[in-house]
Amino acid sequence: MNSSLSSLARVLPHANILDSLSLGKIVQIRERLLKAQAAGRKVYRLESGDPNFSLAPHVLLALQTAAAQGKTHYIPNSGIPELRQALKEKLERKNGIVLPSRENVFVTNGAMHALNVTFLSMLSEGDEVIVPDPMWTEVVENIKLARGVPVGVPLRAAAAFQYLPGDIERRLTPRTRAIFLNTPHNPTGAVLTRDTLLEIGRIAKERGLFIVSDEAYEDVIYAPGTHVSIASLFPEYADRIVSIFSFSKSYAMSGLRTGYLVTTHETLMDRLPKALRCTINGVNSVAQWTALAALTGDQSQLSDMRVEYEIRRDILHGALASIPGMRPFRPQGGFFIWAEIEPRLYEHLGVRDADGLSAFLAERGIGSAPGDAFGETCADAIRFAFSCETKMVCEGAAALVSLLAGSDGCLYRPIQNTTMPAQL
Repeated sequence: MNSSLSSLARVLPHANILDSLSLGKIVQIRERLLKAQAAGRKVYRLESGDPNFSLAPHVLLALQTAAAQGKTHYIPNSGIPELRQALKEKLERKNGIVLPSRENVFVTNGAMHALNVTFLSMLSEGDEVIVPDPMWTEVVENIKLARGVPVGVPLRAAAAFQYLPGDIERRLTPRTRAIFLNTPHNPTGAVLTRDTLLEIGRIAKERGLFIVSDEAYEDVIYAPGTHVSIASLFPEYADRIVSIFSFSKSYAMSGLRTGYLVTTHETLMDRLPKALRCTINGVNSVAQWTALAALTGDQSQLSDMRVEYEIRRDILHGALASIPGMRPFRPQGGFFIWAEIEPRLYEHLGVRDADGLSAFLAERGIGSAPGDAFGETCADAIRFAFSCETKMVCEGAAALVSLLAGSDGCLYRPIQNTTMPAQL
């Protein structure tokens, strides 16, 4: 290596914005479990939010047909017209979001990519975005990639992890550009009420702020909860609200990486196609035809999955609630359980903190994600996912009780006491 290249190699690691980001604790735990699984060990995949369900038969057929028909070439940058039109109709019918045209819908490489190009198109260096704390890590990381500054609003168990408008208002500064919200919420499973959304919208409208609404879990919600799209409540302010959705959670299409975002803002409409072109130049063509079939075909799988998720939720929540020193929140949506940890549990296990607890579990083949992977104010918490198959949730719940309750005498026995539902 010549001296100029050697000098460049020394400088680059300190000059790249990626150096300010983490690889992600969830990813690290997942890789550890996958390695153990490949070596033949029994593992319980309670760390990742990846639905275990197979594609519905008509959706799988659409994937195979699209490939067989040679629909494997470049497609329009912002999405195939047929899918964008179907999404426009779905948004109006299901979400109450009325759009001037299908051109207001942009197909993305999953909801995470939608977040990436939204913040890239919206933020200037130093712009602040209000976010819940805890929050899915990649939201904050994508704000940073766009040279923005995430400003956390702590969520509290005493308030059922609601994103309180008064707390949001106190965090606003002259640099605030947008308020980010996520309902149902990852990682807590809280669902924002219509009244809360109205108050958040009022705050944004009074100050001329953008709202970025992540609604990836819109179909994973439990009675009596209901999902409300904030854009439907403020049609007069629609150009300042960006709504983001995903096929990953609703249709178990996480590996096909298909999501979409909605905006009517003139500047964003100009910038987004540029961001899409320079990041992906169009979402996988076969995945888009598959998404079209999922959207326009039989929707019964949505309710079928929701029923099974609710069974899993109750199994895992019951197990965690029986463990001394563990305070789980009963989620209203999504497929995660967020649990706060008391010091006595650390003492019982001989670990220092939630990171130590998560590592303790991973060593024994049980996945989890420590609270500080999701924010700065939630170190004494841990998240478990129940998106893996029901049998694994049952066995994982029993293993958690055995490991964490130990001689404290927990009598919870999910495998013996639960009738296993048929897998979808």
